[in-house]
Amino acid sequence: MEKYLKDTAMLNYHAQEIVGLIEAHKWNDLNGFDKIGAIYDYVQNKILLGYNKYDNLTATKVLADGIGQCNTKATLLMALLRAVGVPCRLHGTKVTKVFQRSLMPKIMAKLAPPLIVHTWAEVYYNGEWLSLEGVITDKAYIAGLQKMFPDYKGKFFDYAVAVKDFDDLRIDWKGENTTVQQQALVEDLGVFDSPDEFYSEYKQEYRGLKKFMYENIGRKIMTRKVAKIRASRT
Repeated sequence: MEKYLKDTAMLNYHAQEIVGLIEAHKWNDLNGFDKIGAIYDYVQNKILLGYNKYDNLTATKVLADGIGQCNTKATLLMALLRAVGVPCRLHGTKVTKVFQRSLMPKIMAKLAPPLIVHTWAEVYYNGEWLSLEGVITDKAYIAGLQKMFPDYKGKFFDYAVAVKDFDDLRIDWKGENTTVQQQALVEDLGVFDSPDEFYSEYKQEYRGLKKFMYENIGRKIMTRKVAKIRASRT
């Protein structure tokens, strides 16, 4: 398990920001199950769903941003877990862009590549690897979606959610797999020791003008739409 506990350039958990966060929450005082649960809850609900400029941010930069999507939340989650001695790894995939269509500006929906690089952290617990993908969407955002679709049941495939049953979401840590976007999976790229290893091989297929528009316009519009849905829950 040693390689699943290492710090890296991206998983920079010896940085003071992360050391201080762990000390403030006393996560090292918890047992294994509760360590995972407390850190999972923090990344899920304190780092709100939003779209960072880049995927390959360091854990400390994600923490500073205060928002995250699948790839950046996975990095922060892994750094925090490794910092308290919990082994974890990265699972890389590609997903269809369609499940985010209502969040994407129309021009971005047309310009975006059909497949998007998508990752989640996997934790080693009770002798097996478990998916922690459900950390992506904060509960306040989910509450806003549930208010928008109060009677919806069955498969849900939009607004950055891709699940088999919208009425039975598996996004809470209970010692089992969590998932919120895996129904959009198109291609499995396998598991990686770290996000550094993954991003050295795979990157989003944005180039030139498309890349500029996403980083400077599209992602900001998407983050605002998410915030508006989150605020509508009350």
